[in-house]
Amino acid sequence: MSGHDASLIEVDGPWTHRAISAGGTRFHVAEAGEGPLVLLLHGFPEFWWSWREQLVSLPAAGYRAAAIDLRGYGGSDKPPRGYDLVTLAGDAAGLVRALGEAGAIVVGHDWGGLLAWTMAVYHPKIVQRLAVVGAPHPLRLRRSVRESPREQGWAARHTFGFQVPVLPERRLVRDDAALVGRLLHEWSGPNWPDEETERLVRRAVQIPGVAHSALEYHRWFLRSQARPDGIRYAHRMRAPVQAPTLQLHGALDKCILPESAQGSGQYVAAPYRWRLIEGTGHFPHQERPEEFDSHLLGWLADPEPDR
Repeated sequence: MSGHDASLIEVDGPWTHRAISAGGTRFHVAEAGEGPLVLLLHGFPEFWWSWREQLVSLPAAGYRAAAIDLRGYGGSDKPPRGYDLVTLAGDAAGLVRALGEAGAIVVGHDWGGLLAWTMAVYHPKIVQRLAVVGAPHPLRLRRSVRESPREQGWAARHTFGFQVPVLPERRLVRDDAALVGRLLHEWSGPNWPDEETERLVRRAVQIPGVAHSALEYHRWFLRSQARPDGIRYAHRMRAPVQAPTLQLHGALDKCILPESAQGSGQYVAAPYRWRLIEGTGHFPHQERPEEFDSHLLGWLADPEPDR
């Protein structure tokens, strides 16, 4: 990571920054606290900064919080391939081990949420508890796009637009990444994002390699559906999740509609809890962090989370 990239990514705060290798790929991690490990996985088009509030609230509650830059994002490596959910789940599982733990509580938002669902199926021994934010189970998402083309299909139109080569990358970074700022505003509830977050996310997307890597996630998810790797993935993902699961969703989410996320509990064999957070869009952990944290920490403190 160049000095320029590091200054962009390593924002000062009550956390420490370091690089960790897993499976031959180097990842940037911001971490704080001591106790049971909570692995925090961000979504598109962000980076570890999206969990800054939880990097304070989780340690205060007795947890060790580790917010990573996913493959291709922020200060992590940007290899030419590996942007399928199976490889990404392997990255995250390897990071838990590289952080010195046998297992972790995994919290994922948006693409980090799809990755967290995948991790719970492909690496069940590592995922002690699963919390997903703004992310249906991947099979539920596929079905909702297929069955509700006017609703969820339209809401996810950016993903369809990202399928052509080269042009979407240019659009994403043009005019100081103005499109990224627009997406943050369109997908959130009122009075978000704050100026600092918008500025940092727009700058982070312009780090060389990030725009292309970020779009490769979307390309794999759509293009793989009729390919052998995508068919194998869908078959494997029918296996029920065995970890207690909390699903949090913003009631005003215009990117992943609440009705598209509901119904994901059918894929969970363990205790499952669904909570809709009123007045928030696609980023409830940032839009209303106190309310979000009360749901998350209350669930984590519950020894037997209810159905």
